[in-house]
Amino acid sequence: MPDATGSLEGLDHQVELATATMVATRHDLHRHPELSFAEHRTTDVVRSRLEALGLEARPCPTETGAVAVLEGGRAGATVLLRADIDALPITEGGRDVVTSEADGVMHACGHDAHTAAMLGVAEVLAARRAALPGRYAFVFQPAEEALGGARRMVDGGVLDGLDATAMVGCHVTTIAPVGVVAATPGIVLADARTLEVTARGRGGHGATAGASGNALLAVARLAGELGAAVDGLAHDGTGCAASAGEIHAGTAPNVIPSVATLRGTLRTFTPEHVDEALAALARMCDEIGQAFECELTVEVADHAPAVVNDPAITDVVRRAAIRAVGEASVATRPPMTPSDDVSEFLSRVPGCYFFVGAARHDGTSGPHHSPTFAIDDACLGIAARVLAGAAVDLAAGAAQRSGP
Repeated sequence: MPDATGSLEGLDHQVELATATMVATRHDLHRHPELSFAEHRTTDVVRSRLEALGLEARPCPTETGAVAVLEGGRAGATVLLRADIDALPITEGGRDVVTSEADGVMHACGHDAHTAAMLGVAEVLAARRAALPGRYAFVFQPAEEALGGARRMVDGGVLDGLDATAMVGCHVTTIAPVGVVAATPGIVLADARTLEVTARGRGGHGATAGASGNALLAVARLAGELGAAVDGLAHDGTGCAASAGEIHAGTAPNVIPSVATLRGTLRTFTPEHVDEALAALARMCDEIGQAFECELTVEVADHAPAVVNDPAITDVVRRAAIRAVGEASVATRPPMTPSDDVSEFLSRVPGCYFFVGAARHDGTSGPHHSPTFAIDDACLGIAARVLAGAAVDLAAGAAQRSGP
């Protein structure tokens, strides 16, 4: 396989040249967030930029999102680079210089940064395409937050004909400061499943409210106890999680509902965890059903597999990260219970999904999925350096040389 050394020369300088555009792009996307499968303006921005850079547009199996390919000037492998583009139904509550202009919608997880950084990578690589080995397939995925975008793209044939041998992607995190990169082999993010539990009872008059036949009280009890379904289940020191996010019940204040629904998530790390947790949940529903004289049924809906990094490709990413931030700032971390449907790609193309520190040094970042979430734009250049450097190394066959 060709040597990537010559191709890597000048990449840092190209990233510096592209940084101002990356920041401006993120700010624009942050002001105009769009929900899952409704990212029409974002899609227009991405597709226009890719076209202007001379990338070859490929068929996109989803209405929103984009796929494009950059051909290098030398022989090599095909590397897939993926970024997510959707926002969340959250009203921004911080006092940032850049804030959402869309009512009730906010980039509260950093997907605006992922999109901006990946467009920066496309700009950096396009500027040096003649010197690059292989080819680079850029996938901008809709609806990560809905746990459906990646599956719809994959089922629609987005990988067909690409023959990608490796993939890379990243997620910004306010858990770590700017300058830190974490790349870990094996399981890094949890398997996530949406749970929907429906309770059915007799219902009745509000004047005679009691536990018997009260579907609302049944799901309320379950909401408080749901976490017990994963008691004792852990992987590499990280416990599994189960939590309720919604309860729907009732038609009037003086009517005890006969039907109530709880929706939540189950987050595990192994198939054995899933089996044990669902069995425990079934037992809990039986016990609560008997206590409230209701029937509780469980349905498992949306699903994203665990995110699992390939060891050899993770080693390549770590070397690229060391070049970008220094060995002392490259970390490994235990698995975490959040999920990401990038796993749908990783289960078909071996790769590495790494994390880029984005927390502001003044402590104003706020947690992910919160109204106060905010990042330091300095993370964009670091993300682009690692993504571009690792992609070129992988296209040159670095993972095959490094071994498992």
